[in-house]
Amino acid sequence: MRSTLKSILYTIQLLLLITVVICSATAMAEVSDSPSTLPESHSSLPDGMLLGEANRLGADKPPSDNFDLLDWSLTLPTDLNKDLKADTIYEKPLSSGFELKPLFYTADDGGMVFACPNVGAKTSKNTKYARTELREMLRRGNMRVKTQGITKNNWVFAGAHGSVKGKAAAVEGNLEATLAVNRVSITGDEKMVGRVIIGQIHATDDEPIRLYYRKLPNNQFGSIYFAHEENDGDDTWVNLIGSRSHTLPDPTDGIRLNEKFSYKISVENNVLFVTLIRQSKPNITKTFDMTDSGYGKSNQYMYFKAGVYNQNNGGDPRDYVQATFYHLKNQHPGYRD
Repeated sequence: MRSTLKSILYTIQLLLLITVVICSATAMAEVSDSPSTLPESHSSLPDGMLLGEANRLGADKPPSDNFDLLDWSLTLPTDLNKDLKADTIYEKPLSSGFELKPLFYTADDGGMVFACPNVGAKTSKNTKYARTELREMLRRGNMRVKTQGITKNNWVFAGAHGSVKGKAAAVEGNLEATLAVNRVSITGDEKMVGRVIIGQIHATDDEPIRLYYRKLPNNQFGSIYFAHEENDGDDTWVNLIGSRSHTLPDPTDGIRLNEKFSYKISVENNVLFVTLIRQSKPNITKTFDMTDSGYGKSNQYMYFKAGVYNQNNGGDPRDYVQATFYHLKNQHPGYRD
């Protein structure tokens, strides 16, 4: 009897060990920072060289004179028409000189400023946080094209069905940005303080990526990390510098407020590539295989977002986040060629 029990226990231990090994191998396959896995669009990025040409920006111009904003709409944390939803500035007015200080305007150095209070109007009842954020609009002002759905306003993954690809504006693509986070929230719940989303891919309901900057009140440096949300599933968190912890000591290689840095987010053949670029430092790149994340389904469409999506909804109502963008470029194979 004892020998039988020992045999059973040994078998159970062996199965548990095999399960752990399989799970570890799967996790390594999903998230990778191996240079050999990178496409040319990321491997060719020079180390330590910020993207864009900030010296071409004019301080005396509205944002749309420095940046091509016809590919974007702007969500504001205001509700001027009292419809209980955040206001939206669509492509044509946004690209025709729109500014609204202190939320969206041109800085003294020509950068495009986004600021958002902790407490502000939200896009829907299901949204917890306010934002001053651009939403990609590939229709470029053609109001006959619907903003939602598989239309010429949005893009899809390579794993989508051929008929879906034909209806979309593009298949996959990338977003480049150079920015400095000028301020983060300093009041309210300690689990929310200091958090702001500075770039996204939004899908039909979920987010293949949310890119975060976070600096805690007692730290000099901030972290950069991202979340990958499976379609109708859970988040996987990936650290680039530091972590999302609300008790994190100063990240030794972190990014200060007002320090310029660049990021590039790409989707190629269902794989997510995220590169962080800092001046005179080695680039950091992480990859995530999204093949099994559910975004190749026929009802899934994508669009990039950039700006500040405040991840603190409490504390002092005068508290706010702010970032200044010096480069912003969205690209899709075959789009506007």
